[in-house]
Order: sequence, then C-alpha cells, then structure tokens
Amino acid sequence: MSKKHSYPTAITPVPDGMPRPLWSVMIPTFNCANYLRQTLASVLAQDPGAEVMQIEVIDDGSTQDDPATVVEELGQGRVGFYRQKANVGYIRNFATCLQRSRGKLIHLLHGDDYVRDGFYRKLQQAFEQKPEIGAAFCRSLYIDEQGHWQSISLLELPESGILSNWLEQIAAGQRLTTPSIVVRRDVYEKLGGFNPCFSCAGEDWEMWVRIAAHYPVWFEVEPLAAYRVKRSGSLTGNSAATGELVRDMRIATEIIESYLSAYLPKRHAQELLNKARKEYARWAIEIARQMLIGGNLSRAIAQIKEAFKCNSSLRIICSVIKFFLLEGGRYSWRYLRKGMPSRQKKT
Repeated sequence: MSKKHSYPTAITPVPDGMPRPLWSVMIPTFNCANYLRQTLASVLAQDPGAEVMQIEVIDDGSTQDDPATVVEELGQGRVGFYRQKANVGYIRNFATCLQRSRGKLIHLLHGDDYVRDGFYRKLQQAFEQKPEIGAAFCRSLYIDEQGHWQSISLLELPESGILSNWLEQIAAGQRLTTPSIVVRRDVYEKLGGFNPCFSCAGEDWEMWVRIAAHYPVWFEVEPLAAYRVKRSGSLTGNSAATGELVRDMRIATEIIESYLSAYLPKRHAQELLNKARKEYARWAIEIARQMLIGGNLSRAIAQIKEAFKCNSSLRIICSVIKFFLLEGGRYSWRYLRKGMPSRQKKT
C-alpha cells in the first residue's frame, strides 16, 4: 500500500454472545427517504424473520428528509435504525454499517436502490453450494430517478457459478454495482472495509478487486438488484463536474497496483491497469466536452488534466488535440458572439 493512501478501515469480529443471524442487510442513507420506501419494501417482501436476517438503516445525518419516519411506518418495529450524530461522509457511514452488522453474510444496500424477488434465496444458495467463496453477486438493472429500466449489466457467465479469471476482469475496470453483491463478514474482518482515501468514487471497485485477489467469487445470472442512476444532485454527478470522480478512479488504480502484482505477473497487471486508466481518461475527456458545451472552461481544463494523469498515451493526446480543435473552437466562437454588438436592421 502506498504511503500517500489511507489503509482500509478495520472491521472487528462480532463480540461473543451476540446473536448471529445468517444475513445482515445494512442500508446506508443520506437525503434519500423518498426512495427508501421501495428499498425497504423490496427487502421486507423476502424477510425470513429476525432470527435469520438483521435489517438496519444507517442514516448519515440527513437534513432534507426524515428516514426515521419511513423506517417506523414501513418497518413496524422489524427494521433497526441508527443515525450518525453528525454527517461523517458516505465511506465512514459504510464502515458503521459493516461494524454494526452481526450476520455471517452482509448485503450493503443503498437507500435508493432495491432488490428483486429471489435475491436473498439465490445468493444464499451460492454460499451453501460453494462455502469457499468470499462474495457472490448478480446482474444489475440500471434504473433512472423514476425507476424506469435503462440498461442491464454484463452477463459474466452463461450459467450461474464461480467466475474464472475474475481478478483479471475486475482489475481492468469497474463492472458491478454495490447492491448486487453479498460478502461474507469474515472476509471484511480479514481484508478490512472500504478505504477512506476516496471522496466520491472508486472505493467499491478497489474493494471488489481486493476480494477477488483473495477469494473465489460467484456470479448469479439473474438480474436481481436495481441500481439507481441519478442525473442531478447526486454525489457522483456533482463530483464528476469537478474532476474528483476521475481523480478517485485514478487513485484506485494506484492502490490496486500496489498489491495486484502479488497475484499476477507484473507485466499482465500493468496491462490490465493501463486498460482501466485509458478508460478513465476517456471518461475525463467526455466530461470535459460536456463542461465546455455548458460554458465552463475551467472545469473542462481540470478534466483534461485528470485525463493526462490517468493516461498520457499517443491515443489520449490525439483525443485531447481533437477535443480542443473541435469543441474549443466552438466554445471560442460562442464566447466571441456574446461580446459582439447586436445587428440592427437598416431603415
């Protein structure tokens, strides 16, 4: 681990004598109570009972809504609720979720996502069939703010089972969503929780690579989880505009590189990470284009700087040159036109 990056948060074992259900469904929330009803309803519809499943909402000091009321109304005493004394940030809130969990299997379900019928039954069967796996995940539906289906994640295998070469695949770039994956608690205890060095993205990808480096992972072919992609007001959306999102993904590649070489040949590890860096550089260029179209030159330049930090290959340099020749010219013309005196019709 590079000295300039933080270390993963330690997750301590459940104290002796505490009840140990099979499942812990931990639901982090922050200003998303309008979606929380659907989230809780999707879990409660599959509830096997308190002895088998812990369900708890962990709120990071919401200021725009009241998730406690939703939990009380819908949970009817079945769902636990814990509120942070102050806003601690989403990664520290994740750490609280993991530390408060008591189950052998942990499902971290965002308060604006949901699961479909059969999620817990199917993934439980995976751990029963292959107890050596460290995690299991299913395909995801990507939905918009209104809940409409937009797309579906990759079909990693034609049939459900343990993924071969999964470390190579996940190290080449993020390809699964947090609500789709279940992790054994003792895996978090051994490897640690999410790394607090991230500000808005990358912590999940780094975690899934870390798990893949140490344990086999199961893939369920059915799309049993729904991930909500919010266009406005989201942490990811706001951070994309400032360059933090691409920066975090670049930092994730640096952390992954620091331990990936222990499991893969150095050259192969470099090839995989370079593939990821090129993809994130392309992200930055596309975001820069959007920023320039919106008239924000300084943010566009910040994105271009991040693109070069991710990857400075000839292909990326050519993309940047093309970007400035096309979009830069259009931006300059729009800027000049704003300063031109309006033409008046001759009489």
